[in-house]
Amino acid sequence: MSMPHKVGQIQSDGSNISRRQWLSMLGVGGAAALAGCAGGENGDNGNGDENGGDDDAGVDPDAEIPDVSGQYDDVQGSGFDTLNPIINTEAGAGEAIGYALDMGYTFDPDNELVPLLYDVTTDDGGETWTIDIREGLEFSDPYGEFTADDFVFYVQEIHQAAWAPSANSPDWDGVEVEQVGEYEVECTLENSNLLWPETFAPLEYPIPRELIEPYVEDEDAEGLEQDEELIELQFTGNMGAFTLDEWVRDGGTSYTRNDDYYLRDVAEEDDDYRLFAEAPYFESLELQIIEEESARISSLETGEVDHVTLPPDRGEQFTDEDHTRVVQADTPFNNILSVNMRDNGWTAGPGNLFRVKEFRQAIAAAIDKPRLIEGVYRGFHNEHYTWQPEFSEWFPGTDELTLWGHPEDGVYGDDARDLAEEALDQIDEDYTYDGDTLVTPDGDQVELELYYNAASETQELAAGFFEEEFEEHLGIALSTESIDGTRFSEEYWDGAEFAEEGTTIEYEGREFTWSAPGPSNPGPREYTSNESWDFSTIFGLNTYPRNPLTNDAFFDGPGNFYNPVGWYPEFDAEGIFDQARAAEEREDIQEAFNELFVNLNEEQPYIMLTFGVDLEGYNPDLVGPIADFANGYDFPIWHFDE
Repeated sequence: MSMPHKVGQIQSDGSNISRRQWLSMLGVGGAAALAGCAGGENGDNGNGDENGGDDDAGVDPDAEIPDVSGQYDDVQGSGFDTLNPIINTEAGAGEAIGYALDMGYTFDPDNELVPLLYDVTTDDGGETWTIDIREGLEFSDPYGEFTADDFVFYVQEIHQAAWAPSANSPDWDGVEVEQVGEYEVECTLENSNLLWPETFAPLEYPIPRELIEPYVEDEDAEGLEQDEELIELQFTGNMGAFTLDEWVRDGGTSYTRNDDYYLRDVAEEDDDYRLFAEAPYFESLELQIIEEESARISSLETGEVDHVTLPPDRGEQFTDEDHTRVVQADTPFNNILSVNMRDNGWTAGPGNLFRVKEFRQAIAAAIDKPRLIEGVYRGFHNEHYTWQPEFSEWFPGTDELTLWGHPEDGVYGDDARDLAEEALDQIDEDYTYDGDTLVTPDGDQVELELYYNAASETQELAAGFFEEEFEEHLGIALSTESIDGTRFSEEYWDGAEFAEEGTTIEYEGREFTWSAPGPSNPGPREYTSNESWDFSTIFGLNTYPRNPLTNDAFFDGPGNFYNPVGWYPEFDAEGIFDQARAAEEREDIQEAFNELFVNLNEEQPYIMLTFGVDLEGYNPDLVGPIADFANGYDFPIWHFDE
């Protein structure tokens, strides 16, 4: 199957985190910002149990086996550097690889694990996991069958070897891997984790031992990276729905249907895979690279391609047209307003009101979220109140949350002023309200600056909206400035100097330690970036609805991996994460996460605004796409309705 791809998923255990993992923490807009480009409301008040979206379409599980026909034409906006699955870290290349080579497993719209090449199970509370590899998985000649020996060799000699350029090495740090049968691998974790499959750490491509063994013996990293069989995917055998025919650099990839696809054999024995009996159902597939957005959209309008990702400003237009079908799926990637709680934040005068929880609440309450979504995002975003989307299994329910910025059901408008005044009572500096204007100790109106991505028209519109809301409800003058995303990251976001490892401070009766300071968290608040700043909308982040433990990188105390804003929690965040990690039942994990997400809703370490929505435009004759975070999990059974 072509999805999911490991790119975009991380497992964090503190400081051991790679740049690949760091980039995956950024939301779509954030990762795009570093690349120099811009990147339906769910009324359920209970815990989410699906992946978002409101479209019931897809392949009918009771349908007859489809006919094989036609070519599926996909398109991306940029090329990729390699198709070597061992070293690839690009999402676009991950898609290209996925058409020709399955990974171990995927998740369906009910968040249930679906075994592909192998299953991953535990019977001891998540400390020891068994990977059961299917029989009959064959590499291309001369490499033979994919077995536990291939899997263990790949993990031990590549991922767990210091010399090898593996993108997934951090996922296997501290994991004991042992072959216990011809098709069975036992993995023992340093600490039990009931959500290990959801971290995507054990999600791997099959790599033949015989292919990589010469590079292992010579510790030849360059040879491994440049191996033609790996780059051209010549070893994939029956383990991909399609066979790669050609990769034209910066031009795309082309594929032919794989007549030996292994899931056909699985379909004969397991009725859950019945629809894979003759999969895949396209004769061929082409992935084109079209850099210009208008040209990509035009190719969908003219029927030249079957799928294009749409920008929000074109979503309504295509929704109303018969020649396309628009699939709108909720995502876990957020839009946030970051506030600088470090010593170079709050440039209006002495002190730093951003450090006061009630003032951050006031900011959140001053922004009308429904109007922001309709006016700026054209209705194609969802409201964001805590660090999980509503479709997440771990969402605590809106009844447990304060709906900051909701005029009808929450806290908004005049309430923002009341919260701001509560905050003023908690600081030593003499800020006050002069009528409707918040003034500094010198009697001047508080003026703050917001940076937004110069490449994003949407961020510019949002900045103007915030300017009006802050003036009306907080009496603050907000100036807005566009900036290149990379420049902001290097000069304003990343720390200029780092504290020593093990630096410990006492703050309000509690001790906080920085075990591994770095650019994304240089140390206590006195460690800052080169340039001062107040607000930023440059970066959005991933909220990890399948495995919220990953959010320890953001919130496991002030010394966590990613804390550029200098947030110090007022609740025992570290204790909650310890409770979740030690849980032996999912119910115990839920209890810990409920406490975490209710506290994050109150603290607003980042001002939570909206969740993005993916808008995917498809050929209306295509059967398969679903309005769901799991869209694409069953791609090999997609087909044309002839």
